[in-house]
Formats: sequence, C-alpha cells, structure tokens
Amino acid sequence: MQIEYEVRVLEIQKEEMEKRLAELGAVKRGEYDQRRYVYDFNPKIPGKWIRLRTNGKKTTLTIKQVLQKELDGTRELELEVSDFETANQLLEQLGYPSKSYQENRRIQYTLSGVEIDIDTWPLIPTYMEIEGSSTEEVEKMIEKIGVNQDKITTLDVQSVYQEIYGIDLSKIDVLKF
Repeated sequence: MQIEYEVRVLEIQKEEMEKRLAELGAVKRGEYDQRRYVYDFNPKIPGKWIRLRTNGKKTTLTIKQVLQKELDGTRELELEVSDFETANQLLEQLGYPSKSYQENRRIQYTLSGVEIDIDTWPLIPTYMEIEGSSTEEVEKMIEKIGVNQDKITTLDVQSVYQEIYGIDLSKIDVLKF
C-alpha cells in the first residue's frame, strides 16, 4: 500500500479559489460528477474499507486504510477497472455488498505536480483537497495557495462529515444531490 499525502481545506469559496488557482497558473484537468460505492471488509476492520469510484472517464477500485489522522496517515492500494457496475456486481458476488452509494462533484487542477481538487458534497460546504507526493510538497502548496490554516484538516471524508458537521455517513445508505 502507498502513503497518501493529502489534506482538506474546509469551507472554501469555490469561485474565489478557482480564480486564485488560475492566477497561480494551475491547469484545470476537468469537472466530474463522481459516483462511488463503499464496502466494509468481511469481517469489518476499523479504519479500513474498499471504495469503487468513477468519474465517468476513469473507474478505480481502492483499499483505503487510515492509520493515523495525519497528513501522511492514510494508505491506499488502487487499480483501474473497466466497468463501474460490473465491478460492483463482482464485489457483491464475492460477499462484499456495498454499505453505501455516494455522489460528489469535483473540479480537478494540477499545479507544480500537485493535484488540487475542489469537491462539493451533499449536506456540507465545498472543500478543497491538496494531494502531493510528499509532506513537504503538500505543505509548500498550502503556503503557495495561501489558505486559511484554521480550515486545514487531515480527516478523511467520513470523518469530516462526522467530526466537523455531526453527520454520521454510516447511517446514510444513499448520499446524492
């Protein structure tokens, strides 16, 4: 499994951030309506889950594991699959029924080799993800963009919903706009 170097910047002003990224020379890679199924391991392993996600152009199957709530605390193992619905059926046949279906909207940028995503999810304010190949790279990008340090978190999506906004995603089978 690989280390994921990523932070989220909560409650951004989408239009202002897009303007700031353009001023810095970020390259807009696309706008996507993402869909995902989330699965527990069998037996369930706290902090570890399976995610099947598509943006309509690329579909990935990923094992995610949060070891600690730090910038480099998440591990992931990911591979591309050819068909979202068939992969879901395959997982169900293997004994992994999805525990939830989720949708979000993503605007994806790159700047100096760092991926910057503006994510809009149901029920919570828009946030930005900054993902790089090292802690230092992510920290430099945070400084370059000039984001509010008080709004930075290393929490995963489910924890953002639960710990920041008091919404328990484990009780929401379908999360759509």
